[in-house]
Order: sequence, then C-alpha cells, then structure tokens
Amino acid sequence: MSLIADRNPPLRSSLVLRRKRALPKTPTALGRTFTTITLGLPAVIAFALLWEIAPRAGWINALFFPPLSQVLAVLWEMIVSGQLADHIGISLERAAIGFLLACVTAVPLGFLMGRYSLFEKASDFLVQTLRNTSQFALLPVFIIVLGIGEASKIAITFYAAVFFLLINTIVGVKSVDPLLVKAARSMGTSDWDLFKKVIFPSAIPSIVAGARLGVKTSLFSVIAAEMLAAQSGIGYLIQHSDRMYAGILTLTIIGLLLNYLLVAGERRATRWRGSAESGPN
Repeated sequence: MSLIADRNPPLRSSLVLRRKRALPKTPTALGRTFTTITLGLPAVIAFALLWEIAPRAGWINALFFPPLSQVLAVLWEMIVSGQLADHIGISLERAAIGFLLACVTAVPLGFLMGRYSLFEKASDFLVQTLRNTSQFALLPVFIIVLGIGEASKIAITFYAAVFFLLINTIVGVKSVDPLLVKAARSMGTSDWDLFKKVIFPSAIPSIVAGARLGVKTSLFSVIAAEMLAAQSGIGYLIQHSDRMYAGILTLTIIGLLLNYLLVAGERRATRWRGSAESGPN
C-alpha cells in the first residue's frame, strides 16, 4: 500500500500537467482584432473594386460618384500638402474638448444620482427631458445663441456625449454589489473610502462603455456642426464637392481606428471582472 501511495502523486501531477498543456490558449485582444480584420478584408476589397469599376463601367455617373482611385489621389494630395492633417486636428480638438467637459460634468453627477435616490428623483425628469432632445435638432439653437465660432461646436459635442456618460455612470453605481457596500460599512469605512475603494472600481466598466459611445457621438456631432457652419474641419471638407469623398473616407478611417482603440480600452478596464473575453467589437 505504501508503494502505491508513493507512486500515485507523481502520476496525478503528470496527468494534470498534460491537461494544462492540452488546454487551448485564450486569444489576446490584439489577436481577436487581427482575426476580425483578416476575415473581413475580402469583403472590403470587393467593395473597393466595385467602387472603382461601377463609375468606369457607366453603372453610375462618374461626375457625382468618382472612382476610388481618383478619391485616393485627391486624398494623397491633401496628405502631402498637410491640409488633411490640419482639418483632422481641428475636428479632433473640438470633439476632445467637448468630450472632456462631458466627462467632468457627467461622471460626478452620475455618482450623485446613482448613490442618492432623493437627488435622482429631483433631477431625473430634467435629465430625461434633455436626453430625449436630439443634439442635431438643437444645433441651430447652439449656433444662434453661441455664434458660428468654436463655442457652438464644442457645445454640440458636449451635449452629444454627456448623456451616454451620465446614464452609464448611474447604471454602474447602482449595479455595485450591496454585500460589498454592507461589508465596507460594517468595517467603519467612510463615504470617501467607500467611493474610492468599492463604488468607483465597480462602476468603471459601465463608465468606459458610456465613454466608448460618447467619443464616437462627439466626433460625428462636430462633423455635422462643421458641415453647417465652419471654415475648417472634416465636416467643412465634406461640404466641398471635389473633396467630399476624400473627407468621407477620412472620417471612416478615423471612426474605425477610434472603435478599435475604444474596444481595447474597454477590454482592459473590464479584464478584472472576466468580461473582456466576451466584449463586443
């Protein structure tokens, strides 16, 4: 019996090692993104070929929808001259300022509304009223009140992002496990320590998800504002017929890059909860 007892532990440990080696490795976020791009590349190439062939074959009017090669030529000229970088920088700066102002406003307000029910009841009706008013419907109002300068464009980006951040912050605060709060309270934790060590870490994934929506909405809103009243930016670029498709293509590329960057940030923020593996693209 002693011989059997002595031989079993090495046998079991070797079996465990084999099983661990046999388990497939979980793909990284970079690997998943690369796989998604690789699998979707043929469809993108097919669309690009159709874009090039359709105007040249006379299927659509090349005057209003030029071939992709001509669009890329215009885009390259703007890159070489530095005009494209200037327009992109101006649009991103406007969107970034509006988004940062939305973060400074929405996150603290969301914590207050999510934590204190009386404050939420007092402010919820106003928030819901403003949230259900489209930023595009208010764009002319912003221009009339704030003028056609930078203030109106920053205001529209702020308005577009603030409610995504606010609602997601409220949801994140309310989804904190009550047992964690009770356990922290039982140990005499102050309100500030409770916020810093329990509520805020638990709400981060929801806040990041709201930021992901808010960033893209801010960018698209500033493009709309630039199309209506601006002398610079990607929206202004799209308004010019000879550069319209170059501007649209630029916006598409920026949107894709932002999407993948925000997905990577969301996965990183939610990694500790184990939800990053099933995060949407």
